[in-house]
Amino acid sequence: MHTLLMQTLTVELGDRRYPIWIGQGLLKKGAELLMPYIAGQQLLIVTNPTVAAHYLTTTEQLLSSAGQLDVCLLPDGETYKTLDHVNTIFTVLLEKQHHRNTCLVALGGGVIGDMTGFAAACYQRGVSFIQIPTTLLSQVDSSVGGKTGVNHPLGKNMIGAFHQPSAVVMDVDALLTLPRRELVAGLAEVIKYGLIADAAFFLWLEAHADELVGLHTPALIYAIHRSCEIKADVVSRDERESSIRAILNFGHTFGHALETLLGYGNWLHGEAVALGMLMAVDLSVRMGWVDIEVLTRLEKLLDRLQLPLYFTRDISVEDVLQAMFLDKKIQRGKMRLVLLKKLGAAVVTEDFENSLLDLVLRRRQN
Repeated sequence: MHTLLMQTLTVELGDRRYPIWIGQGLLKKGAELLMPYIAGQQLLIVTNPTVAAHYLTTTEQLLSSAGQLDVCLLPDGETYKTLDHVNTIFTVLLEKQHHRNTCLVALGGGVIGDMTGFAAACYQRGVSFIQIPTTLLSQVDSSVGGKTGVNHPLGKNMIGAFHQPSAVVMDVDALLTLPRRELVAGLAEVIKYGLIADAAFFLWLEAHADELVGLHTPALIYAIHRSCEIKADVVSRDERESSIRAILNFGHTFGHALETLLGYGNWLHGEAVALGMLMAVDLSVRMGWVDIEVLTRLEKLLDRLQLPLYFTRDISVEDVLQAMFLDKKIQRGKMRLVLLKKLGAAVVTEDFENSLLDLVLRRRQN
């Protein structure tokens, strides 16, 4: 295997353990890595027209040792992350006579990955799938860990299943065709890992943010590898989010509420999470757990990246609170938030004052 640069790590889940390959040129040179998963198999590539224009032909060549190779094109965008469009995948699988030993291949960003994984979890009660994420957000977050699903008009990702991929192939060259806005939105999830689990990584991100935005390959591979390393460690200890895995939702209870209220796709997921993290740190400061310097540093970093620091006054604080109560971490009618005890250490807690939460939301309304 001769790539310019490559890192490998494994998500340890016993007999369901799987590899993640992160490197340059893997869509062109990664066939031998995937051979055990694709040779002689029925495969269905699920993608969208935007990604297909750049990478479908290359991916078809990558998977050329498959026994049968079909393609399902879905519309591009968070708006289409619905049960109706998952049904499109089922229709193609049935029309092309895919059996229980078929393998789905998710080629695209988080929306494609979530929908393909959910279809794989459901089709004939569960078939395998491979993730080939093409956005930074999906590479560092949604393609790893087995969370799959679709949105409902009343809440994001409320319908889904845990279904782990067989392998994940991350080619940083795919990021070269990303619009800057998409790339920067993905960096929000990278920053999350530093905030919740690795203060030194957060410091590194402050120092190297310009290199990441400038698509400097070694910096990208390091940032993606460290993010996946942190997530893989958490997932291997708590696959189904019964305890520690919930820390990966840092900023997401706020962010998902904003996405739901703004309409899926009007803000990118990473943009909403960025503001959500800012509010979570702000609440952590008001609780007396974190020094205000952490909030200042995060706000400065997000501002440098041109990520949102406020939400519009078109959305009321009361509406945000109501949407937050649809979050999957609600237990016994109590909202649970992921907050920081210190930079690099997160905790899931019900132990916050509603009056402080109200102040945080009002502070970020502009």
